[in-house]
Amino acid sequence: MSKTIEFYFDVGSPASYLAWTQLDALAERTGASIELKPMLLGGVFMATGNSSPATVPAKGAHSRIDMQRYAQRYGVTLNQNPFFPINTLQLMRGAAAYQGTADFDRYLQTIFTAMWIDELDMGQPEIVGKVLAKGGFDPAEVMAKVSDPAVKEKLKATTEEAVKRGVFGAPTFFVGDEMFFGQDRLDWVEAAAKA
Repeated sequence: MSKTIEFYFDVGSPASYLAWTQLDALAERTGASIELKPMLLGGVFMATGNSSPATVPAKGAHSRIDMQRYAQRYGVTLNQNPFFPINTLQLMRGAAAYQGTADFDRYLQTIFTAMWIDELDMGQPEIVGKVLAKGGFDPAEVMAKVSDPAVKEKLKATTEEAVKRGVFGAPTFFVGDEMFFGQDRLDWVEAAAKA
């Protein structure tokens, strides 16, 4: 019986982006289904007392180097967004709005590309609007969705669920009850999914 890999993520996390680029291959190798769970990393940090590596200069500098090593290993582009870190509340509400729809993958592709390849300031509404339009979305429709109380509640609930399960950062994976933190734990995720 195939297993499910749960993937808690935030588009503002370069580590989430790197892990996301590997999900299709991971599913193919393991036969597992991937359940993407958009959460608000800022909310997780607030609830757990954690913070971004970017807040510690030496750790942030090392993290940038380490992320580039993984990008090279994975054969993907990862550019250092000069506007990082940004408040991803609206972007993650958008992810929650499209979760479970035919447009979810395209939404993530659009936002992740803008953040980690095109190096755009995705904290600026006018830039986000242009990015969404280029990705084939109606910016006004997206903004209506992210303002929907049900969408706000959905993102909040997933974030609270993550914290209750022990999540303290992004990305975090679960295979059953076993938790794996970080995009550099994909080998352990894969082993658990195959077990």
